[in-house]
Amino acid sequence: MEIWDADCLIGCTVNVTVDRPIGSVHPNHSDIVYELNYGYVKDIIAPDGEEQDAYIVGVDVPIAEFTGKIIAIIHRKNDIEDKWVVAPEGKYFSKDEIKRLTHFQEQYFDTEIIL
Repeated sequence: MEIWDADCLIGCTVNVTVDRPIGSVHPNHSDIVYELNYGYVKDIIAPDGEEQDAYIVGVDVPIAEFTGKIIAIIHRKNDIEDKWVVAPEGKYFSKDEIKRLTHFQEQYFDTEIIL
């Protein structure tokens, strides 16, 4: 398992394996349709014991894998894990844009977006 310096997460480059591409349905909640590509960063274990989850912003077609920069962290105040927000090199999104883009799933949580 790779060890990450928490002070350096924003701006770090990661590779995301997409297991829920745009248009797919949540495996446990059929009313949630993914409006973004969503996946995990291999070998980075989150507090829930699973690999670290990540949203991919700035890519509007379904993909299987993506390498980009962490531009934000969505801290879930009422959950045990945070979500990383990954974007193509040189693309940035405001807190409001990230909130709007991830609303389809994050609406069920009390969140704080850290840039």
